[in-house]
Amino acid sequence: MIDRYMPEDLAQIWSEENMFRSWLRVELETCRALAARGWIPPESLAAIEENADFDVARIKEIEKVTHHDLIAFTTSVAEFVGPDSRYIHWGLTSTDVVDTARGLQLKQASAILLDAIDGLRDAIRARAEEHRRTLMMGRTHGVHAEVTTFGLKLAVWYDEMRRNRERMERAAATVSVGKLSGAVGTFAHLGPEIEAEVCGRMGLAPAPVSTQTLQRDRHAEYLSTIAIVGASLDKFATEIRHLQRTEVREAEEPFASGQKGSSAMPHKRNPVKCEQVSGLSRLLRGYAVTALEDVALWHERDISHSSAERVILPDATGVLCYMLRSMTKIVSRLVVHPERMLKNIELTRGLAYSGQLLLDLTRKGVLREDAYKWIQRCAMKVWDEDKDFLQALGEDPDVTKALTSEEIRSVVDPEKQLRNVDAIFARVFRA
Repeated sequence: MIDRYMPEDLAQIWSEENMFRSWLRVELETCRALAARGWIPPESLAAIEENADFDVARIKEIEKVTHHDLIAFTTSVAEFVGPDSRYIHWGLTSTDVVDTARGLQLKQASAILLDAIDGLRDAIRARAEEHRRTLMMGRTHGVHAEVTTFGLKLAVWYDEMRRNRERMERAAATVSVGKLSGAVGTFAHLGPEIEAEVCGRMGLAPAPVSTQTLQRDRHAEYLSTIAIVGASLDKFATEIRHLQRTEVREAEEPFASGQKGSSAMPHKRNPVKCEQVSGLSRLLRGYAVTALEDVALWHERDISHSSAERVILPDATGVLCYMLRSMTKIVSRLVVHPERMLKNIELTRGLAYSGQLLLDLTRKGVLREDAYKWIQRCAMKVWDEDKDFLQALGEDPDVTKALTSEEIRSVVDPEKQLRNVDAIFARVFRA
């Protein structure tokens, strides 16, 4: 991933240095487990632990000859260790090291992603509480529906991010797994107890069964989860972009001092950060497709997944982290225009309360079908004749027979529709 969208802490996790350091940890933990069983002399283990290291430049130099990065790595380590290096990589196959180390890297990356999710949820909750009763127009199909509050809109986002956190926790556990089962998964040289011990020392779960590789449905689930979280961020960003449209202008992403919106039009304040989030979410969905393609490998293993994963795992975790942190800043500093929200409620001159009127008429004994017909007739006059809804209702003989003028006026009351806002908040933000 280009530096623009790769946070530094994620870049460090996926750096060559950390990858090789994770490989070395797998090798060392295996040596310790073998030494505990008397398979490696104590003095040899001491020499390995004291001297084991690698040189990235040297690994690349060796790989030019071997065309095998793990062999290049163990060769470089052997140059540091000396004769006792014969115990390193004993009974292991390359993928034992690579997949187990990758499980460690994914666990590290997941911890950062979960923290970023928590940061966004905190920001959403704060703004939701701030705007718990900030009235605005609810829309369905892009058309004015009934009155809601901006806080309720954000409460929906908060609850969605709760589900995303749960998904991410499950997916992280699914890939925080290691395997040391050998060339075809039979534990032909090291027993399952070695695998369990090494994985336990690294904070990973041992795979119950594996081939030469961990099965890639795990990674497909992980990338699919990342894509789902990204889709939620895309949804939030798209909503802000709609609210920032000039004709709506109910909320705007922050616009910094000195920021420029257009090279040609000085007046422009565009939702560029939200658009960036929407664009990056498309990458995440593509990575998920690639991960699904990686599930089907030939027999006990082929290497077709490897090249793809070198790209999609660092990129997906880095991009999602960038998106989460970006959206946290957007939500925290979002410019909200409550007065514009009220003006937009008034645009349709009372039509937002037609549903309440329908209920009021049925309480008076009017058949629902008749009440709907009367109200729709009045509503069409608002749309087509530019009338006020209450005026049209007051001129309708059927409506005025069923309701007094005071009862008609009382319809235009958002509190009737929002009486349960506090109950919703209590349910969403429960401890």
